[in-house]
Amino acid sequence: MAIVHEILNYFKVEINREQCKKCKRCVNHCSYGVLSFNGEKIVSDDQKCVACQRCAVMCPGNAIRIVQNESFLPPHGNYTRKIRNIIWAQSGDGGVLLAATGNDRPIRSIFDDLLLDACQVTNPSIDPLREKIETKIFFGRRPEKLTFVSDQDDLEGVSLKTKLMPNFEMDMPIMVGHMSLGSISYNACHAIYKAAKELNIVAGTGEGGLHPDFFEYAPNIITEVASGRFGVDLNYLHNAAALEIKIGQGAKPGHGGHLPGEKVSSLISQTRMIPKGSDALSPYPHHDIYSIEDLAQLIAALKEATRYKVPVGVKIAAVHNSAPIAVGIVRGGADFLTLDGFRGGTGAAPRIIRNHAGIPIELAIAAVDERLRQEGLRDQVTLIAGGSIRYSADLIKAIALGADIGMCAMPVLIAMGCRVCQQCFRGLCSWGIATQQKYLVKRLDVDIAKNRIKNLFHSWNEELKEVLGAMGIDSVESLRSNRDRLRYIGPNPHIAEILGVKHAGE
Repeated sequence: MAIVHEILNYFKVEINREQCKKCKRCVNHCSYGVLSFNGEKIVSDDQKCVACQRCAVMCPGNAIRIVQNESFLPPHGNYTRKIRNIIWAQSGDGGVLLAATGNDRPIRSIFDDLLLDACQVTNPSIDPLREKIETKIFFGRRPEKLTFVSDQDDLEGVSLKTKLMPNFEMDMPIMVGHMSLGSISYNACHAIYKAAKELNIVAGTGEGGLHPDFFEYAPNIITEVASGRFGVDLNYLHNAAALEIKIGQGAKPGHGGHLPGEKVSSLISQTRMIPKGSDALSPYPHHDIYSIEDLAQLIAALKEATRYKVPVGVKIAAVHNSAPIAVGIVRGGADFLTLDGFRGGTGAAPRIIRNHAGIPIELAIAAVDERLRQEGLRDQVTLIAGGSIRYSADLIKAIALGADIGMCAMPVLIAMGCRVCQQCFRGLCSWGIATQQKYLVKRLDVDIAKNRIKNLFHSWNEELKEVLGAMGIDSVESLRSNRDRLRYIGPNPHIAEILGVKHAGE
């Protein structure tokens, strides 16, 4: 008799039969096929449950609870339940396991080991409720110096001689990270773009092109030019606030993109310019970029294609040699540089890459900032950093380490209703976020989602002002790279040395 090794599921559906109204609402809302009605009662196939919580939230009788499945597996310090499930899954299908969202290994966050400095007497604090604290920033390349000319006969006739490069203003140092139409739904993209416009910040398109419906939000959108060149044409390039050449992504450094064919609907097919139902696989490298010189040529070509009217930047994953790579990118003509850390989210990536490749964004920010300063390049370029910026404290610490702008995506998805069940690549998101199924997409109300994103970022910006006031700083520009306002309390002093941060008590 053959023995079937079933993967023991993490979750179990508990139904209170006394409270259950048998209305079948939970069955209709479960997009993963966990719940069904057998004619007498609601039954569950716990093996399929991903703990998205949709059934529990929608149950009118409050009769459903999703609980952790405390099965009989004997404990083991080395072969944890997760490791055993990976082995069982791969011995069953022989394939590469996919994963979504950010790195879920319990690796210590360096942001949590950093404390913020505050003022006392000699450097008075500032009351943000009564005094102006500036959180606006300028996005794009900056000149090395400003030259002015004046009319000798007119003391007020001073004008700027230096020709400024493409630049634009943002009301807060936050942007929404790149999420493509395809990885997330039309409604989710719409909500993000509307929020970015109303907040006067920017959001990224991901590598999936920009649907014509969203051209009206172009002044607040950064479009990606990735190795697959999905959706890239003159309309795409001209309808953007900035262009970003995607070399790497924090969740899968050294890796190309992958959108499963099940998510390539007619809408996605039109936007990406690929056949409906086909996997959207972008190559690992750009096949026209094998050196910094090649990259510089593409930067120049994109600037020429857009008539030098928008900033052009480059996105790389945070890896051990990010600092010298960053120097080459800036010398190659990039107006901005995006660093993405190894905890960054993803719609679909090999689990082995997501969980084990790359380095923390905190270390990459400090290393890149310091190297650019040594090379005399730091003040010329806008530095964006993301990949585990979870809330305002992480944003503030990222800026103090050297970033101009904090980039986040997972907090935006969570604000819209994401439960982080890590099943984005399946296209069955019951909350209408990471799906292309029309009946599921309708579940996400664009205006409600937009307002929640706006509220989230408004709160972050207000908390940024609170911290700046407590530090006695009246402008976010003065916080950037101000590592003396941080102190380290973690277990590894060498990390503090790499960050350029003193230990608490020093």
